[in-house]
Amino acid sequence: MNKTLSILALTGSLVLGGLVGYDIRERNAAPQATATAAQEQTADATSGQMVQTLAQPYDNARARTESEANTVQIVKERRDGLVFISVTEQDSSSAQAQLRQRLQQQLPFDFGLPDDRQGQARTGTGSGFFVTSGGDIITNNHVVEGASEITVRLHGSKKTYKAKVVARAPDFDLALIRAEGVPSSEIKALPLGNSDQLDVGLKAIAMGAPFGLDFSVSEGIISSLERQVPVGTKGVNQNVIQTDAAINPGNSGGPLLNSAGQVIGVNTQILTGGIGQSAGVGFAIPVNTVKKLLPELQAGKGTVIQTPSLGVGISDVASLSAAERKQANLPEQGVLIGRVYQGSPAAAAGLKGSRTITDESTGQRTTLPGDVITAVDGQPLTGVEQLPQQIISRRIGETVTLTVIRDGQKRDVKVTLKAFDLAAAAQREDAQEQ
Repeated sequence: MNKTLSILALTGSLVLGGLVGYDIRERNAAPQATATAAQEQTADATSGQMVQTLAQPYDNARARTESEANTVQIVKERRDGLVFISVTEQDSSSAQAQLRQRLQQQLPFDFGLPDDRQGQARTGTGSGFFVTSGGDIITNNHVVEGASEITVRLHGSKKTYKAKVVARAPDFDLALIRAEGVPSSEIKALPLGNSDQLDVGLKAIAMGAPFGLDFSVSEGIISSLERQVPVGTKGVNQNVIQTDAAINPGNSGGPLLNSAGQVIGVNTQILTGGIGQSAGVGFAIPVNTVKKLLPELQAGKGTVIQTPSLGVGISDVASLSAAERKQANLPEQGVLIGRVYQGSPAAAAGLKGSRTITDESTGQRTTLPGDVITAVDGQPLTGVEQLPQQIISRRIGETVTLTVIRDGQKRDVKVTLKAFDLAAAAQREDAQEQ
């Protein structure tokens, strides 16, 4: 069926070309040459010969489009700034080891990842890039977290260098590593662009090591700048760059470049559609997030950069019906506090969660709604996801002013932010209630 369609398409093209060629010759030839031209055309058709339409020789430089030439130039100029990362995990029970095992099981081919059942340490691969002339390398936190050994390799070389983690920012899925013994002449830092100046439709070039195929390149466009996806260990929705440039397992931590050869993002996630590989929807952490965190990462000395938390369980007040909101004297928009955890910044500030009271005479239990946060530092909250976004972008020790509705009355509550392990607090208090 496909062969028939191809032959039909080719035949149609040849017929059309013959008709057009005849028309041109007819208009340019003298009347007395018409018969001769017709005879020559018949002879060509009978013998099956095709007239050459391009008399000039093939010119490789001229054949390339402007976009192709630009891509080739960028790859040649920036590939030496790319880093291929290999990690070893002795603990196969870690979350990252289990993630890599699931990815391996989804692959149709064996890429040399050893099997835990043979008692071997597991290995994984990822990508990164030089971000300073001093040899600092940016990658994803999920590439290096839990690794007992990290090695890197540069483009065009088989030599490996041991690397160590300088600092990690798990809540932004970023990490800074530094390789030992890399000659300064081999360090090619990539220039950082401005992710606030991007437009949908601009070129995007992804570089990395998909499926362990080191130093691979794919190209696409910026598909959207309006995406928010859960990023990092807290899973807080954050702004990301969506691209259709092919990003696959192993591309994590690699750079996303623009047509000027500047880094505009760090490749971090893909939407797979259940197939475990690129479905044309990839996400990158905006480079401005990297630039904001870079000084703190460089000063980290192996530490983990923590982000503040209010220490509350929340829901969207809009999820309640209009009748329920009216009965409880709640606003139409805002973040409803369901629970305030002990020892949290919210508890220290006196915020209230939902609570249940019992009528002693009847034994009837009634649940009273908690505080509703409607704004942070005067900026209104229109969705529940905006509160953790606002808090995670602040620094530990910073004080924020929350506009709160309690029992129908508006008030301002000042909260001094600190690091707080919400998951551990929830587990602890749930155990106490059992």
